[in-house]
Amino acid sequence: MQKALKYIVSFLLPAFLSGPVYALPSAGSGADLKLRTVVIDAGHGGKDAGAVSPDRRTYEKNITLAIAKLLGQKIQSAYPDVKVVYTRTTDRYVTLNDRAEIANGSKADLFISIHINSFSKSSPNGFSAHILGQSSNKDRDLFSFNQELCRRENSVILLEDDYATKYQGFNPDNPESFIMFNLMQNAFYEQSILFAAEVDSELSKGPFRTNRGISQNPFYVLWKTAMPAVLLELGFISNPADLKVLNSSGGREQIATRLFNAFASFKKKYDGSLDYSVDLETKKAVAAPADKAVVDKASYGVQILLLSRKLKEGDRALKGYSAEIYPAGKMYKYIIGVSGDESKARSTLASVRKKFPDAFVVRIEDGVVTRL
Repeated sequence: MQKALKYIVSFLLPAFLSGPVYALPSAGSGADLKLRTVVIDAGHGGKDAGAVSPDRRTYEKNITLAIAKLLGQKIQSAYPDVKVVYTRTTDRYVTLNDRAEIANGSKADLFISIHINSFSKSSPNGFSAHILGQSSNKDRDLFSFNQELCRRENSVILLEDDYATKYQGFNPDNPESFIMFNLMQNAFYEQSILFAAEVDSELSKGPFRTNRGISQNPFYVLWKTAMPAVLLELGFISNPADLKVLNSSGGREQIATRLFNAFASFKKKYDGSLDYSVDLETKKAVAAPADKAVVDKASYGVQILLLSRKLKEGDRALKGYSAEIYPAGKMYKYIIGVSGDESKARSTLASVRKKFPDAFVVRIEDGVVTRL
């Protein structure tokens, strides 16, 4: 604990208090809460080409910029009152830190980072959505943690002068780096998941053949943003079918339209609701058959997983635990050790984290799960 407090004082507070302050809405401002500003981040740019196609003719930086502009134009056309901010509008290099600072300085309500995936083999294909989280082992989440993907997206840091000093507080393999996640991103955790779920639903309709799902990964640009934030990998530049879509104007238009539809759906639910996640969960719990009866009073447990599909009892992803399942928008929360005793849940957490390092204690009331 002492080490953690020292970390907060020496790195996190100077980094954020010296910059723009992102104010959370007050308890009485629910009626005025609107999604007013969105930051669209076209990944890579300038000297950072990003992923490159096998024939060396197509650069990730150009595709992300084209899709980002199309999405921004659609949002501005449909919602004139929404401010659209781009991290770049030309082929220029922008540091990961500056991308996050643009979002924080704009006091954005949503951050969308657009990327294109790549792999050493041509077979992998499809899209995926990523929210902030620590590295996941294969069996701890529905989707395997892609160490190479995170290494590649974060490696742009190495292009910067004095990167060792500038990014000394960020280490994807060090749990202390995620103190910022607990302090700054916790308030936006649910919203990030729910926007990712909207994207997941829309892009499942095409043009990509494979849905690689939603996962939690340690991307710096998500770690540093103080708002709901999602990083999207839109197809594989290394896959011939995906590359054909990405290189066509029709394919890019379809992708941008799907992303716009996801934005529109998210905005509709976000506007006018102080707690979007609770509002959605409550409606879903009422509208959809629940896995557990709605409790009359608060209970507590440990959340081990958040997945986009239901696992069967005994699934190896549960690692021997028996979990209760609670709907969360289009996702499902897996809770173990549910009881009316909060202290019991907290004592259970220590042993659970040996198998699920990202587990945390939750409160369950009227079918709604809230992180403590």
